Amino acid sequence: MALQIKQSLNLSQQLIMTPQLQQAIRLLQLSRLELVEEINQEIQTNPVLEEHDYSETSSQEPDLALFSKDFPEKAGKEFKDEFDWEAYLTEYNTKWYEFPSEERDLPSFEAFTSKKTDLYSHLMWQLRMNNLTQDQMKIGEYIIGNIDEDGYLKVSTDEISRDTGYSVDKVEEMLRIIQQFDPVGVGARDTKECLLIQIRFQNLQDTIVEKIISGYLDKLQTKRYDIISKELNITLDEVMKAVTIISNLEPKPGRKYNETEVIYIIPDIYVFQVGDDFEIVLNEDGLPKLRINSYYRDMLRDGSVPDSTKEYIQDKLRSAIWLIKSIHQRHRTIYRVTESIMKFQREFLEKGIKYLKPLILRDVAEDLQMHESTISRVTTNKYVHTPQGVFELKFFFNSAVTGLDGNAVSSESVKEHIRNIIKSENKAKPYSDQEIVEILKRYNINVARRTVAKYREAMNILPSRKRRNPF
Repeated sequence: MALQIKQSLNLSQQLIMTPQLQQAIRLLQLSRLELVEEINQEIQTNPVLEEHDYSETSSQEPDLALFSKDFPEKAGKEFKDEFDWEAYLTEYNTKWYEFPSEERDLPSFEAFTSKKTDLYSHLMWQLRMNNLTQDQMKIGEYIIGNIDEDGYLKVSTDEISRDTGYSVDKVEEMLRIIQQFDPVGVGARDTKECLLIQIRFQNLQDTIVEKIISGYLDKLQTKRYDIISKELNITLDEVMKAVTIISNLEPKPGRKYNETEVIYIIPDIYVFQVGDDFEIVLNEDGLPKLRINSYYRDMLRDGSVPDSTKEYIQDKLRSAIWLIKSIHQRHRTIYRVTESIMKFQREFLEKGIKYLKPLILRDVAEDLQMHESTISRVTTNKYVHTPQGVFELKFFFNSAVTGLDGNAVSSESVKEHIRNIIKSENKAKPYSDQEIVEILKRYNINVARRTVAKYREAMNILPSRKRRNPF
């Protein structure tokens, strides 16, 4: 059969992801800090854009109309025909509110410029402050370099001796010097050695405290004080006094040099209770307000400006308009998604976490006629301030646990019940996981023992044998 070249006409629909649309989708999933950084970067690279305080104008609405009327008709038509924004994203018919800016107490300049000393630097400073030989300095530097963030030495003295070429005796001698550094207990090779270093620093050698640490750490962990009392032939009262001293020791001496800095969350949206209703307000505070630079608008009307210059300005102007529209669209979408979530979780807003309902992305997507991926982007790294506290929007999406009455209960609600049960238990006889299962049935919550164990571990709650306090 002979091959022939033919032309045919086919009608099909496809979505063209223009650079502008890709930008809009990318902005949608940015966190608040990332958005501010993106806007500031665009202001630096696009001369048409400038930051503006809308409180200086008579209108608080974003003044897209102010510059669109000066935008050349031809360029405006080209921009409009690039992509039908409203046909792709259906969020345009929802109103949104601006949260007025207000003066707030900001952290001091020192809070941004100060640098916290880490454990390694602190130990090296002490090493240099000691009158040591060159060999001792080399061994000391190697030892400190192998101390982890908790303050423990992670290699043996034999390995240090082999790697440095110095004898084990010299390594041991240098290790004893470092173990006298601050924080007390640093350089230990295990928990027992760490605690023993600390009690010797407190002159508690040859006491009941040292005996318990040396031989009964496992019994101490499970709170089997009766066995310790019997084997050491001492009273329970003496054991408890020793336990009180041990509990005040630091099992991770490097902890204070490695604590994570507190990160303050600025909510993207606020939910306020006004009477019997709830109001949703977008937080615009701190976000740069954008407008078109009047100088470049005037250049477009100037007949003496070369066409190449006007073409460059028009290109930058289109980019600026898309950025502003993308930001406004992001605000509208966040508002609508939050409004839908709060509609599902109204009982949570009124009564607390126990009344959090099971919710999945599909529920909100169907409510707003959006795609689930859009909901996922909106709820990523976005925070909402509610009467019950500040939460990430993803917090409100959780799995369901079927109750005894057939109704679904959210997993977060079950965790809150478990937390309250353990909080109110008798510390001398804490509830086992199976006993918690039986108590949950009183709240019409039917879960397996392994589910209780999983939720308890997720909340960093110890098992009953480790929560037990006989006194």
